Parts: sequence; structure tokens; C-alpha cells
Amino acid sequence: MTPFNPALLTDLYELTMAQAYVEGGMSGEAVFSLFVRRLPASRNYLVPCGLDDVLTFFETLHFDPAALAYLQSLGRFSSRFLDYLERLRFTGDVHAIAEGTPVFANEPILEVVAPIADAQLLETFVMNQIHLQTVVASKAARIVEAAQGRTVVDFGVRRMHGIDAGLKGARAFHIAGVDATSNVAAGQAYGLPVAGTMAHSYIQAHDDESEAFRTFVRRYPDTVLLVDTYDTLRGVQKVIDLARALGPEFRVGAVRLDSGDPLALSFEARRMLDAAGLRSVGIFASGNLDEHRIAALVAAGAPITGFGVGTEMGVPPDAPTLDIVYKLVAYAGRGRIKLSPGKPVLPGRKQIFRVDRDDVAAYDVVGRHDEPPPGRPLLRTVMQHGIRTPEGRATLDEARRLKQREVSRLPAHLRAIAPADPPYAVEISAKLSDETERVRRQYLATR
Repeated sequence: MTPFNPALLTDLYELTMAQAYVEGGMSGEAVFSLFVRRLPASRNYLVPCGLDDVLTFFETLHFDPAALAYLQSLGRFSSRFLDYLERLRFTGDVHAIAEGTPVFANEPILEVVAPIADAQLLETFVMNQIHLQTVVASKAARIVEAAQGRTVVDFGVRRMHGIDAGLKGARAFHIAGVDATSNVAAGQAYGLPVAGTMAHSYIQAHDDESEAFRTFVRRYPDTVLLVDTYDTLRGVQKVIDLARALGPEFRVGAVRLDSGDPLALSFEARRMLDAAGLRSVGIFASGNLDEHRIAALVAAGAPITGFGVGTEMGVPPDAPTLDIVYKLVAYAGRGRIKLSPGKPVLPGRKQIFRVDRDDVAAYDVVGRHDEPPPGRPLLRTVMQHGIRTPEGRATLDEARRLKQREVSRLPAHLRAIAPADPPYAVEISAKLSDETERVRRQYLATR
């Protein structure tokens, strides 16, 4: 594959529209708003992630000579427009909700304020990064909630959709509260805790399961032993036999169940381990787990101390996509709307106000950015004139702590795995409603 400039990670029509703006002399300030039109039926809230990658892209945006030469070879772009791209650097403002703060339908996750051609060119990358990380973080938050304080480890990279998804997904999982990842590259890239056990192939490669355990423990004393390659409970017994043979040198932290009935097997494995005096050896479960299976195991009192979750968290089958959009809401000082059925666009720069009662979120108000606040404003200025502000420099661990704090302030029925009844209320302020009606009438008068 030919190396490419990240600035080219865009849909062709973003470039053709930008050229039309430039050639047409349209250089006024625009506001674009990124939001999700509706929540999936299986999500009571979303955990927005990806802002840091977006801001990094904005900071480094430029079209290098190779990118410009490729665009010229397409025969679609004028020399004037290519000169514009060569000079382009992002100098706009970004107002965004902090990563990890729960959001709801039709609430702006971020708003970009910049010359219209500049802001238009950002759409594809912004949507790509925010969409992916928000999808998987929102799933991971449900899995962490279901685990009720038990360890959750990300095993998803091998089935996620490409390298970027595997890396960015691990980042989003960390914000959502996942404890560690098996993805070593993500561990290096983001400073995440890494964790792993062993695969069945290691056991299979030895002629004797007990010998496989002994050999592995000799190299990695503080480990987790996979016991279900042949017969799970016999595997547990072989771990007990190994403990007796090693005596004080035995330091295995847990046994791992990866198949069969994890509820019944965990109870029997716990009974066997306790009877052998191995109460400190935990039970780690993996294999096609999601929040529903984990919640059922926890509710049944399964003596499981941790969960490894892969495909269901990395490629969520119940909500693999979001109806996420990046829409023009103002240009040249005037609010802009859409009148398409089922696809409303609220005009102008906005703010989300979260109204709390007794430190619990009661409802949100989406209003104009400059109106008196009825609650806590959630959108922050994270970039000004193309430069990050202090609020745009939150660390991963700060985002993780924020997610934990803000989700804990949601009503209990929203944090539950079941669909929320009633759903969280999001209101449109009177001032924003009036502005929307004014812009609508103004548009209809010019038809």
C-alpha cells in the first residue's frame, strides 16, 4: 500500500465542496455540529470518546507535496484550490464535551467553528474517530457495569476491524473502565496495563497437560492457567496437584474457564480449590461473554473474579453503528437548519446544560451557547485559534475518572443493562426553540 497523508482520509465530496466554496468566494465562518440523532435501543446513554485523536489531527493538518500531486492527478481540482490546500492549517475553535461524559440523542458531542471550507474538510475524519471509539466505549461501559467491580480485560484486538480499531478501541475501553488489555501495541502507545494468560495451543503442544502447566509456571509463576483444553474439572485438579508439588513456590493467581457452563463450572472449581486450601486462586472466565451473560453470572453468585471480553466488546453486535452526523448549523452569522423529515438540525452554536438534583442528573437542556445556564454546562472550549486549551489536554486517566464520576451521577435505571424506562429527558430551551422557528420562517420566506 502506498503511504498516504492523513489529510486525504476524507470523502471526495468534501474536497469538491471545499473547492466550490473557495472558487465561489465563500470564506465566512461556519459552525458544524457533531451529534447522534437517536440512541440504539440497547443503549441508555453513550460514552463519547475520540476527541484527543480529533484534536491531534487538527493540530497537524496539512497537505504535503505527495498528497497535492495525487489530487492534481485526478484532474478535478484547480491550481487555485490546490494552492489553498497547500497553505491550509486549522485555525478554528472547537467546543466539545469531555471524553467519558455520558451524552444522549441530539446533544452536540463537539462543534467546530472555522472558515466553511476548512471545517467542511474535517467531517470524514471527525466522524470516523468519534464514531468508532464511542461505539466501543459505550458497549464497554455496560460490560464494566455488569461486572460489578470484578476485573474486566480486553481480549478484542484479534477480531476487531483493523489495526486502528484495535488500538483506538483499547484506548476507549480504558476510558470506559476496563482494567487491562491484551493488546501490547496499545499498552505501549497509551500506557495501558497489559494482561494475558495462555492459549489452548500451548497445552496442545505438550504431550501432557500437567507438564504444560509445570513448564509454564516455571517461567511465569504469577500467571493464570487455562484449564478447559480437554476436561475442565480435571484441569482444575491438575492445578491443585501442581500446587501440592510446588508448595510455597506455587503463586498461580487464577484458573481460566473458556468453555462450557461457566456458572456450574465456577462453583465446582471454587469448591475444589477451597477444599485444597487454594482460596487465593481466583477464577477468570472468558468465551463469548457480553454484559447480559456477565450480569447473569454475577446475579447468580458465580465465584468468578474476572472476565476476559473480546468480540462482543470490540465488535458490538447489538449496536455496531450510531446514527452520527456532522451538520452545518451556522454560516456567515446566520443559523442554518434542515427541514428533512426525521432529520432535524438545530441552528447556531449550542450548549448542553445538565440539571442535577441531589447530585443526580435529572435532565439535560440543549440551548444556545450564550443563554443563562439552567444547569452545568458540558461543552468546553478545547481548541482556540487552532491551539489546544488546557481543557483540551485531558489525560486518559483523567477521562477515565471523569467517566466513572459522571456515570455514577446518572439515575440507577439508566446505569442498568435493561432499557431505561423512562428514558433520560433532554429538553430544548425556549430560546433555542424560538431561534429554530425564526430561522425556519426566514427560510420559508425565501423559497
